[in-house]
Amino acid sequence: MNIFDYFFEKSKSLQKDFVLGSTENASFQQIYMWSLRLANFLLENVGENNRIIIMSQNSVFFIVSYLGIIKSGNICVPLNPVLEQDNLNYVISLTDCRLCFISQQVLLLHKFSMNVINESELDRILAETTIYEFDSPDKYFDERRIAEIIFTSGSTGSPKGVMLSHKNLQANTSSIIEYLSLTYNDIVAVVLPFYYCYGLSIFHTYLKVGGSMVLNNNFVLLGSVINNMLEYNCTGFAGVPSHFQILLRKSKSFKSTLFPNLRYVTQAGGKLHSTFISEFTRTFPNIDFYVMYGQTEATARLAFLPPNLLADKIGSIGKAIPGVILQVVNSSMVPVKPGEIGEIVAKGDNIMIGYFNDEVATREVLKNGWLYTGDMATVDEEGFIYIVARKKEIMKIAGNRVSPKEIEEVILSVPEVLDCTVEEVYDELQGAAIKATIVLIDSCDFVHIKEKIIKCCIEKLSSYKIPRFWEFTEKLQLTPSGKKMMNIIS
Repeated sequence: MNIFDYFFEKSKSLQKDFVLGSTENASFQQIYMWSLRLANFLLENVGENNRIIIMSQNSVFFIVSYLGIIKSGNICVPLNPVLEQDNLNYVISLTDCRLCFISQQVLLLHKFSMNVINESELDRILAETTIYEFDSPDKYFDERRIAEIIFTSGSTGSPKGVMLSHKNLQANTSSIIEYLSLTYNDIVAVVLPFYYCYGLSIFHTYLKVGGSMVLNNNFVLLGSVINNMLEYNCTGFAGVPSHFQILLRKSKSFKSTLFPNLRYVTQAGGKLHSTFISEFTRTFPNIDFYVMYGQTEATARLAFLPPNLLADKIGSIGKAIPGVILQVVNSSMVPVKPGEIGEIVAKGDNIMIGYFNDEVATREVLKNGWLYTGDMATVDEEGFIYIVARKKEIMKIAGNRVSPKEIEEVILSVPEVLDCTVEEVYDELQGAAIKATIVLIDSCDFVHIKEKIIKCCIEKLSSYKIPRFWEFTEKLQLTPSGKKMMNIIS
């Protein structure tokens, strides 16, 4: 079954709004019909199995484009709207993309050399296209076909495309609905972008159960987020660590506000320090707090910790979600004993097909049916998993996967820089932040050069990739083993 038909099995005729908000509203029936019209247009004009990019903030435009692409048998490639031009060009070339759905706002930020459909063009297509093909779900549709490719940062700095099938999406959607007990009556406040697998998982699950979403693309306006949750009687909220840290520590009203309808919140996209989890649960004892763990390579989710176990298992990511086998194993693929450290591996219908056009990287993480996550962990006597370190070099910053090499390359482009090391460090406010330690050539004014480096980063990097902490050193010194020793001057 095409994942589109799975999503709309029971909701295609609903008159209730799927999208709520002060700027946009759209019912399930409207989304369904618009998406079918677009699917017809694509099938007639571009055929099937093409890779089609979407770059847009969360909106009805994104939702209809996404669903129409997938229903037509094409492959959706959702990208960060503020992706650097070089990386965008790389993805376009790699995927041989010849058609993009780009919001007008994003069109002002990038250069495109292929056919582009924006909001006004989509409106024209929907007005002129009739539905005549998709009367019923295709029972013979191959659910192993690729539905989408989600690009994440690779260890070399070049984005890697995670290929997810229709079956992958269905399996993960079903599991999340089950353990969160989502229903037709749920309304979720969405601040996570849909180009990110966590955000997409919210979109998928609420579409399937017939719930509603309130889209908010301005989390920096904390008051608007809080007002949305109150005005629309939201029952759910999902965030990465920085969302909770900012709400708890930066907002003047969040902790004193009563949310009578909010029954649960979910947290993933990196480790949220136990201090913040305890602070939230003390402040809102009647709201269920779900700690979750996953990867894009697993279509989003692998593990969760039930809220009733949070106090006893603080710091744990919990156990596998329904339909997934999750183990912590040593180098011989033998499950570790309590207190021993090994790598988390996973198996299930939600595990990706592989990386697009990268067999070498695929073989490194998919072995004998298991996904090797690169996360090092231990277990307790009851089998609950605790992550202790990341084997991979990739950093997770505010839910985004970031390659240190990409940032180092930008900083090293400044002539006065001799060497640079970028790393992830703990930050009280954001949980995880980026630190750059820089070695300058002799006799440099490091204050002036710091300004020059920051300007270079602003020009070439997305905002979340710009280091928050900076240190400068006078000399690059090495230990006998070749490791760096640095004398910090600022």
